[in-house]
Amino acid sequence: MARRMDYNKVTPEAMNIMMSMDTYIKLTEIDPALIELIKIRVSQVNGCAFYLNLHTAEGRKMGETEQRIYCVSVWEECTFYTEEEKAALELAEHVTMVSNMRVPDSLYNHIRRYYGEKDYADLVFMINQINIWNRLSIAMGNEVNLK
Repeated sequence: MARRMDYNKVTPEAMNIMMSMDTYIKLTEIDPALIELIKIRVSQVNGCAFYLNLHTAEGRKMGETEQRIYCVSVWEECTFYTEEEKAALELAEHVTMVSNMRVPDSLYNHIRRYYGEKDYADLVFMINQINIWNRLSIAMGNEVNLK
């Protein structure tokens, strides 16, 4: 599928808002490596090749291991993710698949063991932001090209 339009030019105001949100996310207290793992997992769930390619590369640049990148889709079975990371990845899956999974109180209470109120809110905003990017990319026909 070819890219359908240059949405950066067609909707510059919307793109500025999206970029402002990305800037906000970078300023949060959430570990940048964890942010990349969450973006990878959400992009896997959504089937977004463009952002899966982008965020696996970003994770590597941050020093993330191949093992942790490859296994993030099966994080529950792996001992090399911390309990804090697992809680955030579980939240990412629930928020991404909210129509089927919801975010039950038990998950909220579990994640709050590791993250304060602001960090929880920042995680939810960040998860929603990568979901928006994934949906935009898929709808607009972004392609992954060999570099």
